[in-house]
Amino acid sequence: MIDPEDLAAFHAAVADAKPLPPVDRAEITRPKKPPLPRPRSYEPDTRTPAKPTLADPLPAHWHAHREGNVPPRPTDPDQLAFLQAIAGVEPLPERNLVVHGNRPPPPKPLQHIADERAALHESLHGHIGLQDRLEGGDEPHYLRHGLANTVLRDLRRGRWVLQGELDLHGLNREEARHQLAAFLAASLHAGKRCVRVIHGKGHGSPQKLSILRQLVRGWLAQRIEVLAYCQAKPADGGEGALIVLLRNQK
Repeated sequence: MIDPEDLAAFHAAVADAKPLPPVDRAEITRPKKPPLPRPRSYEPDTRTPAKPTLADPLPAHWHAHREGNVPPRPTDPDQLAFLQAIAGVEPLPERNLVVHGNRPPPPKPLQHIADERAALHESLHGHIGLQDRLEGGDEPHYLRHGLANTVLRDLRRGRWVLQGELDLHGLNREEARHQLAAFLAASLHAGKRCVRVIHGKGHGSPQKLSILRQLVRGWLAQRIEVLAYCQAKPADGGEGALIVLLRNQK
């Protein structure tokens, strides 16, 4: 129930108000919601999918560079998409192509080989000095220039204790040379002074001559760490071994 006084006050407040003209009014209609799809049962599609018919993505100048038969077009959709993506790509010019050949063989140290052959010839056919023939005969002896003859005499009499030995039996020239150099360096580093080098008597060599015996004599005479050497005693190898005296490392 509306109070008469409130109603009279409302009418007095809106006495001067006028309604809007019909032309200024606009009616807004709310859009209708789309209907929900009805659930339906799943049925597998047994129809054969149609193959995509795409235009040839390769440019004409690519076909001009091909030789022989043209390979069949791919049917994979990913390959077709890739070909379409590179349709505007052009091949590199011929002058920018690099042809990689086979790897060249390793270089040969010709000068090193020539030096080794010259040193070998000198050791085999070179002049044998007086120090190599201190006591005459064919027994190998060597004493570095400037040392007293008593050094070699003490070495021949066995006054030095053998501290190591190297056996070169069965090795060729290159293997024996490398083994001898490594053995002398290791012995010098270990502080050894007197060692034995076994080169053999040459019974299995042509004309019963020991090639390693001549080579080892020349190699030892060229080593700076060698002070003297002599033929071993019969109990230590005789003609098949040498007793070598090394310098003091300190």
